[in-house]
Amino acid sequence: MSSMFSKKLKLYISLIAVILAVLYPVLTGATLYTLTLMIIMLVFIIYASSWNFLIYTGQGSLGHAAFFGVGAYASTLIAVTYGLPPFLSIFLGGTFAAVAGLFIGLICVRLKEWFLAMVTFGFAIIMQTITVSLCGEVSGGWDGIASPRLISSTVQNYILYEYYLILAVTCVVIIIFYFILESKIGLAFTAIKENEEEAMAAGINPMKYKLLAFTISTYFAGVAGALEVHYFAYISPEIYAVDISFWPIIYSMAGGMGTLAGPIIGTISVTVLWESMKGLGFTYESYIVIGVLLVLIVIFLPQGLVSLPKKLKERWDQYRELRKDSSDE
Repeated sequence: MSSMFSKKLKLYISLIAVILAVLYPVLTGATLYTLTLMIIMLVFIIYASSWNFLIYTGQGSLGHAAFFGVGAYASTLIAVTYGLPPFLSIFLGGTFAAVAGLFIGLICVRLKEWFLAMVTFGFAIIMQTITVSLCGEVSGGWDGIASPRLISSTVQNYILYEYYLILAVTCVVIIIFYFILESKIGLAFTAIKENEEEAMAAGINPMKYKLLAFTISTYFAGVAGALEVHYFAYISPEIYAVDISFWPIIYSMAGGMGTLAGPIIGTISVTVLWESMKGLGFTYESYIVIGVLLVLIVIFLPQGLVSLPKKLKERWDQYRELRKDSSDE
């Protein structure tokens, strides 16, 4: 019964969150800055969720910007070269990122978690170098190139339409992750993460499922990258930068790794804190605050902010027990 109640509660909270996200711009008359901030959060919710998806099979990546960037460049070049609408090219961009992920996965998926993570880190650097040097004529080198907008700027309220379009994609991606994790595939992921040898004894092929998880993860990382550059209408090799690889890790750690809600909560919380610090005139201090926050979360909330309600409930129950014992005495 408690499990069923918990699922229903999560469903209601999710529906309320989506309704608020839909109504907020209309009810508040959101400014350009607010809409841009919300769009960036939505893009990075997809990106962080794609990185977090690897955790379910015990894998890690320190260079997910490689796939974020491959999807972005592929979508841009397809849209520019063939005149395809960006809304369609973003999914093709994700396919190119998935192919790159499949290639890396076939070579490295047998490696231990952090060896694989280091390979992806190196791959991001390699992709940046290739983009600047070998593909400079089509990529624009360090100067970058223009990327078609999701909605033409000639359309009235085009940014609002882009927001709703990206919100819809974000919701669909989260739903896809949910159904995958609730399926037999998700059960296989859990078995592999818990004990790979026992999973093999049960007839589960760990390499096959790890490769599947890696390919799905890189596909949606590519979709996220494509959405971002089509919104900003510009792309450069900076998209492969180290910080782009680290942000989804930070968001997932803050919210709760290995949970569906973790990347969402982490992205929103850290982004709001970051922007609030900037609004107060802080620059480098923001990095210190985020760093301290992560340290505190790791020490006191190792399961992330998503576990905070449970922790508070436990504390409250302990407090009530202590009061009850003291009153009995």
